[in-house]
Amino acid sequence: MNLSTSNITILLTAYGPPGPLSYGIFFIVFVLYLTTIFSNLTLMLVIIFDSALHKPMYIFLFNLAINGLIGSSTVFPTILQYLLQDVKSISLTSCLLQTFFINVYGTCAYAILTVMAYDRYVCICKPLQYHNIMTPVKVRLLLGVAYFFPICSLAVQVYLTARLPLCKHTVNKLFCISLAVVNLACVKPLLDSLYFLFLLFVFGFLPLFLVILSYIKILTVSIKASKTAQTKALKTCAPHLITFINFSSASLSSVIYNSFYDHLSDEVSIFMSVHFILIPPLLHPLIYGIRTQEIRKCISRILRKNVPLNSVGSAETKHR
Repeated sequence: MNLSTSNITILLTAYGPPGPLSYGIFFIVFVLYLTTIFSNLTLMLVIIFDSALHKPMYIFLFNLAINGLIGSSTVFPTILQYLLQDVKSISLTSCLLQTFFINVYGTCAYAILTVMAYDRYVCICKPLQYHNIMTPVKVRLLLGVAYFFPICSLAVQVYLTARLPLCKHTVNKLFCISLAVVNLACVKPLLDSLYFLFLLFVFGFLPLFLVILSYIKILTVSIKASKTAQTKALKTCAPHLITFINFSSASLSSVIYNSFYDHLSDEVSIFMSVHFILIPPLLHPLIYGIRTQEIRKCISRILRKNVPLNSVGSAETKHR
C-alpha cells in the first residue's frame, strides 16, 4: 500500500442531504440492523448452550451466523452514519478495509454453505458412515479451509487494488465495493483483471457447482428411498437449500447492481445495493429457526423454563 493512501479521501455520492426522508430511512435501517444482530446472536447462544446442537451442521450454522454479523456490521453502521451527515467521505484505507470485509463476508458465506451441502450429502447418502467421516477434526479442517483461503486471497486483492494510482475520487455508491474502487484507477492492469476472474471462479462458480453436485447425488439417493426417507431428507435439506437460494439470489442482485448501476432507477439501485448485505444475515437465522425442528424444540424448552417463573411471580403478587 502506498504511503499516501491514508491521505486520499473518497466521496460517496449516492446519498441525499439530511432531511425527513433520510431520518425515516435511518430508523428503518437501524431497526433492521438491530433485528439482524438479535436473531443471529440468539441462534448462536442457543447452539452454544444446548449440547444437543453440538453437531457438525449446527457448528457450520454457528459460523454462518458469525459471518452474517461481520457482513452487516461492516456496512450498516457506515450507512447509518452517512444518513445523518452532510459530507459523506471516507479515507481510501477505510474504503479498502470495507471492501475487504464485504468480500470476506460474501466468499466465506458461500464457502460455509458449500461445506454445509457436503455435510447434508454425507448425512443422507452415507448415514452409517456419517460419524466416521464428519469427525471433529474434519469439521475444524473444513471450517479452516472455508476461512483461510478466502481471507488470504482477498488480502492479495486489496494489496493489488491499493497499488493502483487513482484519477477520480468519487463513488456513486452507498458504501465501498471493489469494482467501484478499481474504476477510480487511472489504469487497469491485466494482472488485476485476471486475478479478479480467478477469485470469481474459485469462490463463486466452483462452490455453486459443488452444491449443485451434492444435491444431484442427494436427489438420486432419495428417489430410490422410501416415502418416509424422502420426507426426512427433504426436512433435513430444506433449510440449507432455502438459505443457499436466498444467498445466491442476493449475490446475483449484487452483480447486476455493480454491472448495470447506471441503467437502474435510484430506488432499485438502493435496494439491490443493500440486499446482498441486509437480507441474507437477517433471514438465515429465521429460516433455520423456523424450519429446523431441533432448534425449534430448544427455543421452546427455553421459553417453557421461563413461563413457570413468571407464573409464580404473578401468583405471589396477586396473593399479596
